[in-house]
Amino acid sequence: MFEKYVYKNQKRLRCGYTTGSCAAAAAKAAALLLIGGIRPETVELETPSGQKLFLEVEDIREEEGRVSCAIRKDSGDDPDVTNGILVYASAEKTKDGIRIDGGTGVGRVTRPGLDQPVGEAAINTVPRRMITAAVQEVCAGQGYEGGIRVVISIPEGEALAGRTFNPRLGIEGGISILGTTGIVEPMSEAALLDTIEVEMKQAAAVGRKRILLTPGNYGMDFLRDELGIDPQKSVKCSNYIGESLDKAITIGFEGLLLVGHIGKLVKLGAGVMNTHSRWADARLETLAASLILAGGEAGTAAALLGANTTEEALDILHGCGWLEKTMETLMEKITYHLEHRTGGKLQAEAVVFSNVYGILGKTKGADILLAELQQE
Repeated sequence: MFEKYVYKNQKRLRCGYTTGSCAAAAAKAAALLLIGGIRPETVELETPSGQKLFLEVEDIREEEGRVSCAIRKDSGDDPDVTNGILVYASAEKTKDGIRIDGGTGVGRVTRPGLDQPVGEAAINTVPRRMITAAVQEVCAGQGYEGGIRVVISIPEGEALAGRTFNPRLGIEGGISILGTTGIVEPMSEAALLDTIEVEMKQAAAVGRKRILLTPGNYGMDFLRDELGIDPQKSVKCSNYIGESLDKAITIGFEGLLLVGHIGKLVKLGAGVMNTHSRWADARLETLAASLILAGGEAGTAAALLGANTTEEALDILHGCGWLEKTMETLMEKITYHLEHRTGGKLQAEAVVFSNVYGILGKTKGADILLAELQQE
């Protein structure tokens, strides 16, 4: 078992290793068998992070002119659907060069904007480098100067693909071979942010100048049911609103529309750009402050602070006739913080809704941006 640990939120969590590391280690084992006739029980692999892995080789197979080996994926304490799967690499001799392809259970890219071109196996750049380096190491050690064709396959990959982002990204037929460091850190925010960035880059790759974001399923449903927009045209940004704004600027979008439930987006009125509860709450406090700024009474603000949910707080505001004015003030604050984060480099607008009251507020340019998005 891989013994590397990190501490997050006062918990000791075990790291794992990526599908990229599995593929590279399996390719190294297959090359050792193909070239040197060595049936390795374990292989050593140095990951891009500098961490060395010693991985057990499973299911060694030999056929006429072709061999294959497998490495079992260990995700550590990360809730990863790939945990425990076998990643296979087959190897056969060719005239020259090291060629890498995907077999059964490895997805194929069908849309532009991803790490690999359309038509290629979804084996990302860093894993390809790792596979190449591992095979080259064996070739050099064995004095072999010919070529090798490596095919990565995952028998369970096609069945697992539906539980990943791949169908949404336009990767069909299996999962992806991923990883930039070779190591999986539990509860990795980086993995989520990478997915958000990939989806945004896909939109840019097909010529879109404006991007539609929503934090989660409530927003996706609202887009479809109330605004008549296909949710597949949006990017789910989860809690990472600030980071998504930053990425939109870096990628080069001209406009961004954020559509979300009041329970998430109210936090933007306080400048909270990561809406996960472990970073900050401030929902009721922000509503109470917005009420006071709109001219409401302290007693009503105190009632808001005693509410259990934002929906309950909205009922209080509606009951005393202050909902509309409070939302106007909140949207002014949201506008301020969006403009502050983007620094004039991106037109960022927002639509805030509730499940009971529908659209609660929009920033000034939201309707125009929404119309432009509907035409794209």
